[in-house]
Amino acid sequence: MTLVHDNLEPLEAKIRTRDVDVYYGEKQAIDSVSIDIPTEYVTAFIGPSGCGKSTFLRSLNRMNDTIPSARVEGCIELDGEDIYRTKMDVVQLRARVGMVFQKPNPFPKSIYENIAYGPRIHGLAESKSDLDEIVERSLQRAGLWNEVKDRLGESGTALSGGQQQRLCIARAIAVDPEVILMDEPCSALDPIATARVEELIADLTGRYAIVIVTHSMQQAARVSQRTAFFHLGKMVEYGRTSDIFTNPLEERTKDYITGRYG
Repeated sequence: MTLVHDNLEPLEAKIRTRDVDVYYGEKQAIDSVSIDIPTEYVTAFIGPSGCGKSTFLRSLNRMNDTIPSARVEGCIELDGEDIYRTKMDVVQLRARVGMVFQKPNPFPKSIYENIAYGPRIHGLAESKSDLDEIVERSLQRAGLWNEVKDRLGESGTALSGGQQQRLCIARAIAVDPEVILMDEPCSALDPIATARVEELIADLTGRYAIVIVTHSMQQAARVSQRTAFFHLGKMVEYGRTSDIFTNPLEERTKDYITGRYG
């Protein structure tokens, strides 16, 4: 049973999940998670290591499909449409629900090609000038344009770690997604690069539905307006970030926030 704070204003759900269970073979990793994720706010998933937050995040764009033993039950809807129905185009789904991973993973291609690849395969650009525009706009939004505009032909892997992560965010933005999932996007970055990515998340807030898994409670407090606390595969509590951190309703949430376990 999830405790949901009753002072949340009703917002339209971009992603709605009901009674979602995720299994790896016989092992249940997620137990009956129901949540509404709006576009207006950044939603953070927090909780101790191994509590299921990344597994649940990956179920939101069917990344768990890549693991043979994984099975997802329950209902996950994007704009009211069940993403696990048999006719769902998974490639199209992942364009609409982009993902940024823990470790920056630019393609071993030029900076330009890292951004242009997605729009090209999804037919979002009719001409080279369209593509140039998408590349520039995506890099601008990711706060990277001024740093790389004179070196677009260089390999994306030659950038610093923080720049690579912003390149990956620019790559996700380039296909015009509706949702961006971020799985501990700063855990491999230094504090300065982390601050740049957090500024970027703030800039993107409200433009996309953003969900971030983070092991840093300070980061959740800085970047999100809604927080869900996970423990042992269950979503224990969900509410405004400020309330979760200052006035948690559940003893387990309070214990985690105050550092009794983690």
